Amino acid sequence: MTTTAAGDAPRSDSPSQPLSHQQILTILLGLMMGMFLAALDQTIVASAMRVIADDLKDLAGQAWVTTAYLITSTIATPLYGKLSDIYGRKKFFVFAITVFTIGSMLCTLAWSIPSLAAFRAVQGIGAGGLFSLALAIIGDIVPPRERAKYQGYFLAVFGTSSVLGPVIGGFFAGQESLLGVTGWRWVFLVNVPIAVAALFVVGRTLHLTHVRLDHRIDYWGAISLSVALVPLLIVAEQGREWGWGSATSTACYVIGAAGLVAFFLVERAMGEEALIPLRLFTNRTVASASVASIFIGMGMFGGLAALPLYLQIVKGASATQAGLMLLPMTLGIMSGSIVSGQLISRTGRYRMFPIAGAGLLVVALFGFHYVDADTALWKTMIGMFFFGIGLGFNFQPLTLAVQNAVDRRDMGVATSSATFTRQIGGTLGTAVFLSILFARAGTRIGDAFSQARQSPEFLAALRNPTGGDPTVNAAFVKGIQSAGQNGGGGLGASALQDSSFINRLDPRLARPFLVGFSDAMASVFLVASAVLVLAFVASLFLPHVDLGPRPGARPAEGESEALPAAT
Repeated sequence: MTTTAAGDAPRSDSPSQPLSHQQILTILLGLMMGMFLAALDQTIVASAMRVIADDLKDLAGQAWVTTAYLITSTIATPLYGKLSDIYGRKKFFVFAITVFTIGSMLCTLAWSIPSLAAFRAVQGIGAGGLFSLALAIIGDIVPPRERAKYQGYFLAVFGTSSVLGPVIGGFFAGQESLLGVTGWRWVFLVNVPIAVAALFVVGRTLHLTHVRLDHRIDYWGAISLSVALVPLLIVAEQGREWGWGSATSTACYVIGAAGLVAFFLVERAMGEEALIPLRLFTNRTVASASVASIFIGMGMFGGLAALPLYLQIVKGASATQAGLMLLPMTLGIMSGSIVSGQLISRTGRYRMFPIAGAGLLVVALFGFHYVDADTALWKTMIGMFFFGIGLGFNFQPLTLAVQNAVDRRDMGVATSSATFTRQIGGTLGTAVFLSILFARAGTRIGDAFSQARQSPEFLAALRNPTGGDPTVNAAFVKGIQSAGQNGGGGLGASALQDSSFINRLDPRLARPFLVGFSDAMASVFLVASAVLVLAFVASLFLPHVDLGPRPGARPAEGESEALPAAT
């Protein structure tokens, strides 16, 4: 089966006549419900992750929960783009919601971090379609210059989920039991009624006329990509225990490299039918936006993984409080997205926003590098706000750039590729940065204990702890005595399994833990800021491309009605 010729290819799901604003909003309601499901889940899980990991006795292993989700969603994303071109967007949007719901129910049964990671992988298969298909449908039915405005409605979804997620997640995580079910398990179970509502709304509102665009499905591309990603992510997570040059780590490097080579060979052989057609990356806009998205994804997920841990472990915030403390970042994301969306709609120019956004991300993450255990919270929140603006300046413009640079027949796969590259970066960022964090945390905590042993306050607290939980203090003092002269290294390792005891210690005894964790997080932010410098450089290569006239406006003389293709 072959694709339609590029010059006169119809859109996969598009109306026969231009839709009115009211009709677009009706369709948008169904898309927003589906996206709300995935967006709310991310914020709920992020705010409750420390409680979940502590309960499952594996704080250091929590990266698996996130990376498993990101691996499957990353690989599924371009498949949704191809399959929806053939069979229609709505069918696969409903399928994505259904699979996501099944994964959510399975997560409530998790008994360990590995089992939770496996069930989150099922969720990720569904999540891969929720974001990319919603953006692709908007790309199908809305002219280029108006997309920023309508995609701005999705901000209501992210804004609402960013406010509700931490509150709901914190509430459930703080409950010992609710209706006979452990509190944190409701973090996943709450998705079920939301999914039922989303399926109802999508069924009633998402009415699209599908024009079949035949493709071969690149299953071998998906398999080879899995072979490339999984071993590299495993070694990123386990390398600190195995040894980065050990035989096991070396085997992972070799298998991952072989998978990467196989992926490129398969994609080249598949040509137009590739999972991610390589010809797309000969387009300067797509290539620059894709490289920038990878590095932005790395920095974004690295920052989003570390910030809640800093607030909960170092600042002693509950899951709910930590989520609410992240609201400045949410405000920044919404402000940046609204401002960029409105200005792009008015001017038709987008290039300035990814450049300015990447610059703000570099500055914000580098500023976080100076945050320590004693830094005032308001200073951290200022950094969060500018970090959010930087993300807001990149979310929509980079997707718009890719959509605007390709032919209509490639709308699904191009939109998927924009999400795909960001998720590739996020998957790598989460694994690498959390690995850095927990690899350095044990050493830094040991160093902090060595220094604390010279402190009269710490020694006085060892002899007579007066604050915190007496039982926890007694167990800690006994642990210090049994640790002997190792500087607290063993205690540092125990904190990487279950950190819940730290906030119940006498503050003088807890301080070395707080200093050690904050010092380790500073290393993560420094590396993330260096990665974002590469995103800034990639953004500079984006070409100047006008998004075309507003709907109803006549194009300038000699200007084509077709979507422009920047090269």
